[in-house]
Amino acid sequence: MGTKPTLHEVAAAAGVSLASASRALTGQSASPEMVRKVRAAAKRVGYLPDATARALRLGGRRQVVFAVDDIGNPNYVQMLRAIEEELGETARLSVSSTGRRPDQTVELVRMLSMGAGDGLIISPLRVTPSLRQALADTVVPVVVIGTLHSDLGIDSVFVDSAVAVGMVVDHLVGIGRTRIGVINGPGNTNPGSARRAGFAAAAQRHALPRTDAMQITATDFTVGAGVEAAERLLTATSEEASPIDAIVCANDLIAIGAIDALRRRGLRVPEDVAVTGIDDTELAALFSPPLTSVSLQSERRGRIAARMLSARFADPARPTQRETVDATLVIRASTIGEAA
Repeated sequence: MGTKPTLHEVAAAAGVSLASASRALTGQSASPEMVRKVRAAAKRVGYLPDATARALRLGGRRQVVFAVDDIGNPNYVQMLRAIEEELGETARLSVSSTGRRPDQTVELVRMLSMGAGDGLIISPLRVTPSLRQALADTVVPVVVIGTLHSDLGIDSVFVDSAVAVGMVVDHLVGIGRTRIGVINGPGNTNPGSARRAGFAAAAQRHALPRTDAMQITATDFTVGAGVEAAERLLTATSEEASPIDAIVCANDLIAIGAIDALRRRGLRVPEDVAVTGIDDTELAALFSPPLTSVSLQSERRGRIAARMLSARFADPARPTQRETVDATLVIRASTIGEAA
């Protein structure tokens, strides 16, 4: 490995003074254009902020941030545990729950470039142009769990949500369900968009009936949103000739909410309506009835992301890493009854 690029090289590449380069990278007074120019130059020459002082304060460890929209989601908790275990004593991990605000995520990325941390693992629900730009400009190593829908040369680990939805639809058709409703998450999110496409493809493949009443969008990926969306689905489809006999839900929390709504109406799961989730969180196995779900390998993705970040720390100039993880269907009682 060659010598580490210096701030002098960044300044020369940007065509600015050393003082201007320093101000642009540390968040001191500098114009937006100067900040963009200097950060682009830093990225071009492979410059990373000197983390020595911070590492000394942290007992020789790096400061790594794990950023998600809602840390209360069990899916992210599984990732967090795996990342923390994988990084071990080499880094101190902090968590930023951005509250579903893309602007807050953008601000976090910019703060890291100004010295607030040494690396970032991010799993964004919503990817806006401003977030893509901030990630492209940042001078600290980043790993994305998910997709940015563009090639920014950033390490990433990905699982195909559309394939996951196809798995549960294939399973439901295989056990004789033909009137399948869907409760998706918000369409302006990465998983919402992918799962909508996955259901459309699977429904077409099996020639399933699809009416507007059978396709509902939840306001969030939560239990409460699942209850509300299932109530809308059941009300809308009650006016159709045949009732639905299965519900595909965008995640486990929505599925748990849907089962609650079904029970309130005196409907049995799975005898009257089978229900499936996605994520295969710990709740899926513990719920009654245990929930058929697709594992998106949250723990594995977290471990891979942590390893990618560690490798990037060791060699900032290494080629971009991209890894795809396969989803796995886990069949339980919410679709096949006590035989599970």
